Amino acid sequence: MLQTLRNAWRIEEIRKKILFTLLIVLLYRIGNAIPVPFVNTALLQQYFAYLQNTALGLLDAMSGGSFSNATIFALSIQPYINASIIIQLLCIAIPALERMSKDEGEEGRKKIASITRYSTVAIGLLQGFGYYMLMRNNGIIVSEVANNVWAAIVIILTFTSGSALIMWLGEQITEFGVGNGISIILFASIISRFPNSVITTIQNVINGSLTWWAALLVFLGALALIVLIVFVNDAERRIPVQYAKRVVGRKMYGGQSTHLPMKVNMSGVMPIIFASSISSIPATIAAFTGHQNSAWAKTNTIPYAIIYLLLIIFFAYFYSTIQFNPIEVANNLKKNGGYIPGFRPGKPTSEFIQKVLNKITLFGAIYLGIIAITPILVSHFSNAAALTGLSLGGTSIIIVVGVALETVRAIEAQMLMRNYKGFLS
Repeated sequence: MLQTLRNAWRIEEIRKKILFTLLIVLLYRIGNAIPVPFVNTALLQQYFAYLQNTALGLLDAMSGGSFSNATIFALSIQPYINASIIIQLLCIAIPALERMSKDEGEEGRKKIASITRYSTVAIGLLQGFGYYMLMRNNGIIVSEVANNVWAAIVIILTFTSGSALIMWLGEQITEFGVGNGISIILFASIISRFPNSVITTIQNVINGSLTWWAALLVFLGALALIVLIVFVNDAERRIPVQYAKRVVGRKMYGGQSTHLPMKVNMSGVMPIIFASSISSIPATIAAFTGHQNSAWAKTNTIPYAIIYLLLIIFFAYFYSTIQFNPIEVANNLKKNGGYIPGFRPGKPTSEFIQKVLNKITLFGAIYLGIIAITPILVSHFSNAAALTGLSLGGTSIIIVVGVALETVRAIEAQMLMRNYKGFLS
């Protein structure tokens, strides 16, 4: 990874893209430090100090701490993620949207992106209103304007415009930078909390609330988790493919053997990101309506872990279905004279590929689910104050490592395309 970054930095075109991405991340972090008006941030931070293992704590972790400080980027990318989930599901349920996304090509994808943007603004308004009501009901709004309509409008519109601006920043990274913009913004949010987590752990060891060997086990577990994530991300199931010989003119083509690679974790970190957003909706509603101490508002409970696991499995299958079409792959093999040994071209080949896809997707989904819910179960059964926030650890590590690997692959792909351009020119 470091060698790839060094090689990319020597290339001027890619270096500019990396610097542009870092500039956008810097602007995002600056926005995370600008609070909205009329909010007593000191009271808000005291309020969030007791909500680390709740849905609000999850939202705060995903926003890089801006949610607990009520900054202009407090809603982070959650409205955009929720809007993307809704629109992609509607593209399957509504034939008109499905035709728009598949048959109209680039123009159809632009229309779907526009619908997603408008949906992001609408969801941002709803979440901004809910956050405002949460602060007002708990006396966090400055008393002079607590019941002022214009103050409420300013706060809600500031939250909404902040989420829309983050969506735009992410799109700029995707178009002019390196990697997926939304994933990189989420990566920056989570990484920004790691130094504070390390400092808090050291303080807990010093004051005796956490033993040194427990902290060492957590550290070694995190390292082992990173190794496992890297190993599974590179794992793939290779289906052998044989191409028949054919004579074209005086030359003979084909006859070689190759393989069809199918990654075990084909959908990357997207099932984790989407599942964490959806599973926290009931808990978020409970927290916003003043029931933050109820069981549904906590993220270290058994019901939450079960819902989280099921959603991860669902979104893993959902994304693998979108990204990999066995019928299309089988037809392409048939057109090019390829076949899988032991299976006839056409429908038998597509059924075999679908069967393999279902197996490896299930394995990848269970792998993601176990890593994500294990810290939740540890936090639930330990009930240790020093382990506050542990329920977010597995999810955070998966997202951080997954996004880092995807970004490195994107840089390698751009370097490879640049080499091809130089060769062809």
